[in-house]
Amino acid sequence: MEVTTRLNQPQIDLAVELIDRITQFDGLSPVSEHVLLHLRHGGDDQGRHFLLWQGGTLVAYAHLDVTDVVEGPSAEIAVAPEARDDELGKALITEILAATPHGKLRLWAHGEQADVGAWAVELGFRHLRTLWQMRRSLLAPLPQTVFPDDVVLRTFIPGVDDEEWVKVNAIAFADHMEQGDWTIEDLHRRMEEPWFSAAGFLIAADRASGRMLGFHWTKVHGSTEAHHHDDNHGDGDHVHEAIGEVYVVGVDPALQGKGLGRALTLAGLHHMRSRGLTQSMLYVDATNEAAITLYETMGFARWDVDVMYRYQSVT
Repeated sequence: MEVTTRLNQPQIDLAVELIDRITQFDGLSPVSEHVLLHLRHGGDDQGRHFLLWQGGTLVAYAHLDVTDVVEGPSAEIAVAPEARDDELGKALITEILAATPHGKLRLWAHGEQADVGAWAVELGFRHLRTLWQMRRSLLAPLPQTVFPDDVVLRTFIPGVDDEEWVKVNAIAFADHMEQGDWTIEDLHRRMEEPWFSAAGFLIAADRASGRMLGFHWTKVHGSTEAHHHDDNHGDGDHVHEAIGEVYVVGVDPALQGKGLGRALTLAGLHHMRSRGLTQSMLYVDATNEAAITLYETMGFARWDVDVMYRYQSVT
């Protein structure tokens, strides 16, 4: 087991390749965007990277984030399909626990059938939080997008909208620490990602003043050409068609309840369909019944779940 705060480029490349291979095999990523961004930038002094090798081959990667002083450290792990057994999985989690300050750890299991969830329970973790992944076919009928006459829909303009977007995002998600705390650097880091497209970053603005009222940032997982040819990693049987995501939808709280969020969501779905995508997805907290109901009225249904577990050492 190799543990480090900083990865060199060969290590980064191998870890990203492993995650890509797992994503192709399982149909979903074993780690969150937050972890992948940290990984691609080599890490930081407060995080830990765990690399497990077998015969010179990287078979497991894990990331430990200790920056949340309120909720405590969190970890996510990625294990190659051919290496998934109880002994290896629990050994990896045990190693992460040993490196966790105060023995207080939150652990994500991505996907309802993820082996990491079973390993966590066997090691004494308890369920803490559940996120639903919901999906909708873009081949099914889509309601028309209707905005008030005084609202105009346009695309995000890099270098012009950056600071205003950060401000609107902060007030729209004032009660959501993870999203609401995004800085201009967080925005720019995502704008540098290969999936970023300004054309898929929709802005609702006041027609008279130009003030930003809300936004729908869409995301595409995988190449939109994926269904034409197998140009990704892994065996052809596990190459998955590109899928669009309702990445972030935010509305100025002063305008909430006027249907702007629904209109923005639908506008994003229409954009995804215009790109030739046939499926869309989103994540929502399982306790957010109002949001789930709204998404269900737009044709979304539960597809899978991500579960967070917590381990609290007894001292």
